Amino acid sequence: MQAAPVRAHALPSVTTALRAVESLLLSGGQRTARRNAWTAVLEDRRRAKDRVESQHVLDAVADHRS
Repeated sequence: MQAAPVRAHALPSVTTALRAVESLLLSGGQRTARRNAWTAVLEDRRRAKDRVESQHVLDAVADHRS
């Protein structure tokens, strides 16, 4: 009985495949703008999370003083 052949190359990840499609469909400037926009979204989410956590701390301090 023979062993199954081993693949020499791993299958690309979904991210790699999406970036390949993106590079075919968008010019370099559009890719940069989309990535910058996504980075801004992630940063906004991080700041929103920080605001919620800060509010919880302030509420806890206010409750403790009452």
